[in-house]
Amino acid sequence: MEINQELLLQKIQEAKKGSQSAFNYLLDKFWNDVYGFQLKKTQNEYEAEDITIQTFSKAFKRLDTFDENYSFSTWLIAISKNLHVDILRKKNSQLRMNTISEATEKVNTIVDETPSIEDKLITEQNLAQLLQDIKKLKPHYQEVLNLRFFQEKSYKEISESLGEPMNNVKVKLLRAKKLLSEIIEDRK
Repeated sequence: MEINQELLLQKIQEAKKGSQSAFNYLLDKFWNDVYGFQLKKTQNEYEAEDITIQTFSKAFKRLDTFDENYSFSTWLIAISKNLHVDILRKKNSQLRMNTISEATEKVNTIVDETPSIEDKLITEQNLAQLLQDIKKLKPHYQEVLNLRFFQEKSYKEISESLGEPMNNVKVKLLRAKKLLSEIIEDRK
C-alpha cells in the first residue's frame, strides 16, 4: 500500500493535537499491517486483534514521542512486538505460579437466545436490522457498543467495567463502529 508521506506527516501532526479524524485515518491506514504482523506471531485472531488494539492505544497515548525521521509503520510494529513479548512473559509467569487445573478455570456460559428488553425496544423502533448487524460483530465489539450506546456509559465507566485502559476502550469503539459501518454498507 503506497502512502503519501506528506499526508501521513500531516495526519500525525493533527493526531498529536488531538484530532479524532487523524486518529481514524492512522487507524485505518495501519490496522492491517499491525494486525497481520500479530496474526503471524500469535496464530490467533482474537489475540492478534487484542494486541493490535493495545498497540494503537499505546501509540496514540505516546504519539508525541514519535520521531518523524523514521517510518510510522515500523514504529507501530516495534510497539506491537514489545507488547507481544510482554504478554508472553506475563503468560509464562502466570503458568509457573498457577497450579489450578485448566478444567476448573473454565467457565461455561450458556447463550441466552431469548430477546432482551433492549432487543424488543429496538425491534419496535424499526432498528431490528441494526441489532442484527451488531450481532455479526465479535462479542467484545458487541459488548463495547452495548455499554456505550445502549447503556449510555461514559468511556471511564466502560473502562472500569471492562478492566481495560480508557485508550483501549476508545480504540475498540472506533474499530467496532468502523466494522459495523462496513457491514451496513455491504448490506446496501
